[in-house]
Amino acid sequence: MPFWLPLLLGFLTAINPISTDMYLPGFPMMEAEFGSGTGGAQVTLATWFLGLAVGQVTQGGLSDRFGRRGPLMVGTVLYTLATIGCALAPSMGWLAAFRFLEAFGASASSVIPRAIVRDKVTGLEAARIMSRLILVMGAAPILAPSLGGLLLGVAGWRSIFWVMAAYGALSGLLVWWLLPDTLPPERRLRHGPAALLANYIRVLTEPVFLTHALLGAAVMFCMFAYISGAPAIYIEHFGMSPGSFAILFGCAAAGFIGGAQVNPWLVGRFGAGRVLTAASLALLGCASVLALVSWTGWGGIWGFFPPIVLMLTASSLIMPNSAVGSLARHGQRAGTASALMGTLQFTVAALGSAAVGALANGTPGPVAGVILFGAVVTVMLNGLRRRYG
Repeated sequence: MPFWLPLLLGFLTAINPISTDMYLPGFPMMEAEFGSGTGGAQVTLATWFLGLAVGQVTQGGLSDRFGRRGPLMVGTVLYTLATIGCALAPSMGWLAAFRFLEAFGASASSVIPRAIVRDKVTGLEAARIMSRLILVMGAAPILAPSLGGLLLGVAGWRSIFWVMAAYGALSGLLVWWLLPDTLPPERRLRHGPAALLANYIRVLTEPVFLTHALLGAAVMFCMFAYISGAPAIYIEHFGMSPGSFAILFGCAAAGFIGGAQVNPWLVGRFGAGRVLTAASLALLGCASVLALVSWTGWGGIWGFFPPIVLMLTASSLIMPNSAVGSLARHGQRAGTASALMGTLQFTVAALGSAAVGALANGTPGPVAGVILFGAVVTVMLNGLRRRYG
């Protein structure tokens, strides 16, 4: 694999998490402009997740049928045009509709890079490259609100979408100029709708895929519970300014970045299975401490922040290895498997965000409780993974 290809795949993978989180600091300004009331902007996040869920299922089959490059090009073009629509939206309803289309296009940049990795490499090398992609997926949603906050202060919330549109346009140019098609015509699945549906069912019912994919989904549940609840916790509960929140929120990425960097070494030394087990237990330990300090108030913000950093570190060890395990037995159907994995993960992540919104009471307690629940499920799913391989 050329040295620049993982860099390009990482650049493309960042579209999804950046678009999910960069605009979060703009929610109050958007609600004020459109007169939708507090919480009104949440509908745009819901339609985004819906677009991702629908799009990822579609993109997997398309990339297995038509190759990787074409669907990725179409996806980036749709993403760019829909993002321009978001920047020009005259109402919250139009913004929500464009967010759905934006997510549908962005789903290609989530599904197809993972399939390209599976096309090119397997085993330890796949774990190494997947760690880089997961690093982007995990660090970008943590760093993106910081950039969004800076843009918000300078040029308003619409500027955030103009920056996203420029990123999408650049991504499309890079795909057209640099990206080879890693799935040659003779390996493409030329099946009708019934056979495509059978492929989805075959992948979804395969125990190794299912246990690994759900393990990654449980981690995403925890991460998005934190991401969606963080603005209210840091700004409203702890009284931080939006600028200070952006800085601290970005600092939390250090744990995720560090874990993703050492993951290939840990996998090479101890094996992916042991790393998954140790990281799952570590996640549960961090979530337990977080729940304790959140429910008792011990330590204030500095009691809350360190367990979050360690939780993100454990997450960065689970996500790449669970992704490699999910795709390991589905070389020819890598696009389909990647699509199903992404759909499962973002659907479950949306549930984490929704749970935090439903239980919110102005304190860190609900976020900590949701994360603890997700951590318990993570440990249980890791036990099933060990049973089924």
